[in-house]
Amino acid sequence: METLINAAIPLAFGFPKFNTSNKHRVKPRTVRCLRKNDEVNGLFEAPSQMDLEGHAHMKMSQSPESDPDTKHNEIWQLFREAQRNILYLNKQRLMAVEELKKAKTEKEMLLDRIQKLEEENQADAGKDKLSILWDLLLRIDSMVLKGMIDTGEASDFRRLVMNSNAIVADVFFDIMQRKDVELLAELRHFSDKNKRNGFHIVHICTEMVPVVSVGSLASYVTGLSHALQRQGNLVEVILPKYASLDLDEVQGLREIEAEFYSYFNGQLQGNRIWTGVVYGIGVTFIQPVHYSTFFTRERLYGYPDDFERFSYFSRASLDYIVKSGKQPDVLHIHNWETAIVGPLFWDVFVKQGLGGTRIMLTCHDFGSQCLEQPDKLALCGLDSSRLHRSDRLQDNTKGHLANILKGGVVYSNKVVIMSSMHSKASIIHSLSHGLESTFTIHKDKLLIAPYGFDKFTWDPSRDKFLPENYTADNMMGKAVCKVALQQHLGLTEHASVILVGCIFSEVSDVDLENLKEVVLIASRRNVQFVFTRLSKVPSKNTSLDSFLEEIKDENVRFIDKCDEALSHLIFAGSDIILCPSFHDPMLQVPLKAMRYGAAPIAITSIGKRFRHVVDHDFQSTKLSQFLNTTFAYMSLNEALDEIKSNSMQWNQKIMDAMTKDFSWDAECYDMHISAYTALKNL
Repeated sequence: METLINAAIPLAFGFPKFNTSNKHRVKPRTVRCLRKNDEVNGLFEAPSQMDLEGHAHMKMSQSPESDPDTKHNEIWQLFREAQRNILYLNKQRLMAVEELKKAKTEKEMLLDRIQKLEEENQADAGKDKLSILWDLLLRIDSMVLKGMIDTGEASDFRRLVMNSNAIVADVFFDIMQRKDVELLAELRHFSDKNKRNGFHIVHICTEMVPVVSVGSLASYVTGLSHALQRQGNLVEVILPKYASLDLDEVQGLREIEAEFYSYFNGQLQGNRIWTGVVYGIGVTFIQPVHYSTFFTRERLYGYPDDFERFSYFSRASLDYIVKSGKQPDVLHIHNWETAIVGPLFWDVFVKQGLGGTRIMLTCHDFGSQCLEQPDKLALCGLDSSRLHRSDRLQDNTKGHLANILKGGVVYSNKVVIMSSMHSKASIIHSLSHGLESTFTIHKDKLLIAPYGFDKFTWDPSRDKFLPENYTADNMMGKAVCKVALQQHLGLTEHASVILVGCIFSEVSDVDLENLKEVVLIASRRNVQFVFTRLSKVPSKNTSLDSFLEEIKDENVRFIDKCDEALSHLIFAGSDIILCPSFHDPMLQVPLKAMRYGAAPIAITSIGKRFRHVVDHDFQSTKLSQFLNTTFAYMSLNEALDEIKSNSMQWNQKIMDAMTKDFSWDAECYDMHISAYTALKNL
């Protein structure tokens, strides 16, 4: 609004004396408030000069002697009206300023939204290109199985895709729907057989997030594969085609129009091949034809014929790799379920075009090793008389049985033991479950690697589930998240109150009586608690349910069903996260807690105090060393005391933890790349 003010305003501290003669008559000026279109403001319309003079003349005609007080009052009236108009204009100006601020805020929000949409579009474009690449790789596999190309040409094509993936995606974008013959002609025309720099890794495994997940293996395979591909490596995964697969998570799932045969139980058995893309990773599913019930069961593991099931899958995976012409740098196998790949590879397959391939075994759990009668090795084509020896597959304790996991250790070129908190020495001598002598012999090929987490999903600086984002340099958003969590839980809302989250998966090693005592003591110090389960597997732990029932306190809440959004808010809103253990391969709670500025405090009990069993051998992971020097020695009460008495030191610990990278892309990736490089140089 454009306003014109033309007013005569008397001095604030008095007025001049006015002469009542006509000669010196004071003519009041016009006070007008005009809009931009020159219309008079409706609030006040001042009289014109002629009107005022006529009014004054009428008064004088009525009274021959003009009254000075009357003129004085008229001027005061004009002054007050002018003041009212000025106040109105100021109010209008303030409203205009607020409107401008609001428009500016809306503009910034709109620009931010546009930027996010552009980023999403770019991400979608990246996903589309990755899907094209994997579709092309899977079409190459199909061409080999159909006999259209030989294994050598297929290997060259795969190297081309790996080395020039961005260009390949653009070139083949419009021709992927063509027939195989036309596509093959284009591939041959485009191929320049460039040498690649990255590794070609094939995982032969039984789990992978998100399609099938029971234990820590699933998140490890997906997380590590993503990290490897982000650095230019080609990663493929081979899985059994379970009946319980979440096929909605597989893009472009289709059956290759060709069967291949695998040796099992003395004869060749047919298999169907399904291919697709999961989170940008090419996945091949193997479905037995004759032994169709092997992978159509309610559970993944725990059946009397588990060895038959997974030895069949392991042999079929190797047959598929050979028949499809793949020549990976590394066959990456996992736990006892695919450990038989090691003996099979070196006894049967190494001379079938895989002379440049090496074997790496990852062990997640030594508690399950699969002990079987030696003669069962013949099912998948192995000679038990050669393998049932103390330096090969014979079990160290039960000599009449074959130990399948031990065979994987013996026949692999590298063995990676996944552990976030233990050193190689402690694993060999204390946690090997009877494999100590085997590990001692093969200790030079043992590596310890920590678990990681998805730093792109778990990042407080851009977490879409949080009411306000934050970083280590600006923690204001964390206080907002705490208040939001308190509101959701119905707790007293105050950012200064210490809030402790406790996230359970399994609590078998936690003394719940001691935990209850600690919680009740801390609650009397006005500390707030929220307990929840994040495991997708329904809990059968009645002792935990009983524990939660016994804790009845206004500062304690329990959430039985915790969705993804709430789990993110718990990490962001908590000052401390109680962890059943720092070694948490399933949920990675300590790693996520540090990322979100919450101190991980272990609740593994020793007597009446809550301590983590510390491995003093610092020839372990960087993650273990950091936790041991910051939070591992600290009980909950000690943490509360430090927050109160030495807040600066506490805040520095939190900031240090937030800035450390313990994701799949950090130490875990480095350890595996180091292992792959060593394998390539063998």
